[in-house]
Amino acid sequence: MDQNQAYIQNLKLEEVPWHRITTAYGLATDLQDELKTVEEMANRNKVKEALSEIENFIEHQSTLWHSTPFAMIFLVRAFDKAAAEMESNQCARYVVEELLDFFSLIAECYHDYYEEYEEEEDWETFPLFSDMLKEEFLAPEDCDEDAEEELYETYDESPEFFSCCYYYSFQVLLTCKPILEKLEHVSGLDKEILEKVKELQEQL
Repeated sequence: MDQNQAYIQNLKLEEVPWHRITTAYGLATDLQDELKTVEEMANRNKVKEALSEIENFIEHQSTLWHSTPFAMIFLVRAFDKAAAEMESNQCARYVVEELLDFFSLIAECYHDYYEEYEEEEDWETFPLFSDMLKEEFLAPEDCDEDAEEELYETYDESPEFFSCCYYYSFQVLLTCKPILEKLEHVSGLDKEILEKVKELQEQL
């Protein structure tokens, strides 16, 4: 296991400075609570609302954001848990179906972004996933509109940063492969869900 794989596997929700990283609609301050709601899968209506908020904030018009690869870590963990419980938990089944669609969208965003490159070696990315949380890429603790504009200017000066939003989101997505293989063998799996599983497998 390399350093990035270990980071993806071991990162804790509270270790991400959500209030200092960006989404399509400002900072990701509320994402931590929304991700907890999805992971708990206690109430379908609350999970539905949380997933909608998360998806709208971390992907917008095929654009991925600073928060996207980090949120993906915890969405994949929720997906793994839901896949294990879906036969006895309707809320878990809903999470599986919803995330299959969303993960396919993230994979599509990744492939569209990198279609101009012929070789992976041509991509400009940080060597470590954790490099995305360097102080220079984080909003100040007390961030106002001017500080947020300055943050986007910092992003503009670092093509590697934007590439990482896609690259590391996809690296997290690749960890779904074993989960998808298990889903193929779930007894009585709906044909529609199985088709979504196969579609995502083809994208990975």
